[in-house]
Amino acid sequence: MTTAETETGQVSRPHRGARGGWAVVVAYALVVACTQMLWLTFAPIDTDAASGFGVSKNAVGWLAQVFPLLYVLLALPAGVALDRWFRGSLLAGAWLTASGSLIRLVSPTFLCAMAGQIVIAIGQPFVLNSLTKTATGYLPPRDRPAGIAVGSAGQFAGAVVALLMGPLLEGRHDLGPLLPVQAAIACAAAVALSALLRRPPASEGPPATIGVAETRAVWSVRLIRRLAWLAFVGVGVFVALSTWLQPILHHDRISSAAAGAMLAGMLVAGTVGCAVVPPKVARAGAERRYLTGAVIWVFGCCVALAVLHPVAAADFVVIAATGFVLLAALPVMLELTERRMGASGGVATGILLLVGNAGGLIVAIIVGALVDLPALAFIVLAMVVLLGLPAARGIEAVLPRVPDGPASAPSVETGASAESQTTPDS
Repeated sequence: MTTAETETGQVSRPHRGARGGWAVVVAYALVVACTQMLWLTFAPIDTDAASGFGVSKNAVGWLAQVFPLLYVLLALPAGVALDRWFRGSLLAGAWLTASGSLIRLVSPTFLCAMAGQIVIAIGQPFVLNSLTKTATGYLPPRDRPAGIAVGSAGQFAGAVVALLMGPLLEGRHDLGPLLPVQAAIACAAAVALSALLRRPPASEGPPATIGVAETRAVWSVRLIRRLAWLAFVGVGVFVALSTWLQPILHHDRISSAAAGAMLAGMLVAGTVGCAVVPPKVARAGAERRYLTGAVIWVFGCCVALAVLHPVAAADFVVIAATGFVLLAALPVMLELTERRMGASGGVATGILLLVGNAGGLIVAIIVGALVDLPALAFIVLAMVVLLGLPAARGIEAVLPRVPDGPASAPSVETGASAESQTTPDS
């Protein structure tokens, strides 16, 4: 069997069976889950970890905040490496993840924990930027949407595991078996992916990097700029809650286990929202209405947390409601981006993720300075959310997708011609 060249110039090889391709995708999803599990290792036990390490809660918060910081710095170089040496770069990310988890075992000190987190965070862009290239390269076209969904689900699964595992496995006076168990999982995932990536992908897949010319062209589209600002706000609030909820609620004598359960509830509710909400919104053409409503809803939830934060049962309900609406907004924005930008959807998605991670870093730093003032911390989050309202209300309508037709995949255009493809959504 010979290779073939697609219309886009990419080399395509015959697929060697969906079963082998799915094995690669599942192993990849496990590595994705490990990056998220290790990112949030200390989030549900911030206060206990600070006491054990002998440092402040703000210092422990940086064990998580280093991830969006390094993602913003390394996303473009990682994309270039993945485009040139896909399998080697992806495996480098997997083994950096595993190596970082082992470094955390060297000594029960904050210095070793931070060194391990930095190594894991360096590997994360190589793993997360491989999502579409892995599914496209190893699965036949009919299975690729499901493959992308499986890889994306790994992020939620890993976060849930971290938030539940921390309170369950930490010791009374130390971290107990938590770090060794997570290191064993990360190493097993890296070994599995290494074994399955021995054969090359059937096709090269879409580019993982963002070129300067493409970025300028995509950024010239007003819709993308508005969605990018919404990503900054939404991801910023999510990362701030994931990083600081436990120490904020500790001020009200709410346990690490309870805070971890609240964060897990937020992610589970968000996963349900991602499965239920985006298809209905897309069918109804209600993207602007949903995103505007999401901003107002999450603003109200943050205000409610400012008032109700000493009541654990109320916190649980409000945080789950926040997750259901907030996390579902991201796939709504990504689907809208892909439908509007067509062949340039990958570049637009990369811009949204970059801006979103920048928001995660900045908002988390601001909220981290307020962990001892719970009501003020939640009010600040509410104000951040409200900043997204003008962008949400300004979202333009986009023509519905045309099945199997060329109109469903327009290429990006600059200037007036690009904007003329959208009309005001009244």
